Amino acid sequence: MVQISAAMVKELREATGSGIMDCKRVLAEAEGDMEKAIVLLRKKGLAKAAKRAGRSTTEGIIYSYIHTGAKLGVLLEVDCESDFVAKTENFKAFVKNIAMHIAATNPAGLNPEDVDPAVVEKEKEIFRAQMLEQGKPENIIDKIVEGKVEKFYKDICLMSQQYVKDPQKTITDLLKETIGKIGENIQIKRFVRFQIGE
Repeated sequence: MVQISAAMVKELREATGSGIMDCKRVLAEAEGDMEKAIVLLRKKGLAKAAKRAGRSTTEGIIYSYIHTGAKLGVLLEVDCESDFVAKTENFKAFVKNIAMHIAATNPAGLNPEDVDPAVVEKEKEIFRAQMLEQGKPENIIDKIVEGKVEKFYKDICLMSQQYVKDPQKTITDLLKETIGKIGENIQIKRFVRFQIGE
């Protein structure tokens, strides 16, 4: 049995933002292996997030981010379950990071259903024309176009985009992780990105 020291618990807490008892528990389960403990905490956090997904979010904040030079800005609403959580540093940091991500990537919407169908149709036409030019057989073009549209959605929809600060995660992954840490359901509700000259 590996002895779990206070220093190990502190290190894991700083790395993950999880509670003391959770850190102690997973360190014991992982027999002191820090990497294994982090993976276990992430799994538990995602499981907690899934349980909380149905709970209503009637509190939250409207956050404004203005990029240096004041030529680009984002207005963002992120909701949570309680006013208490809305005032915490963890929640505010999450919201700020999402706003900065939106400023950097200019998503077309939260999810595929938010994207203007005319934009999607135009992309389909372009993909189809590319496939015809490459001489692809007619019978497989639709399948290829479908795949390209899926990738297009992943690139332009906020929830499926790779997080700019950590491309190993999508925004959905980051959201679930934050729900696991904070202990409440959180929803990114809506955003508007403004840019001078657009």
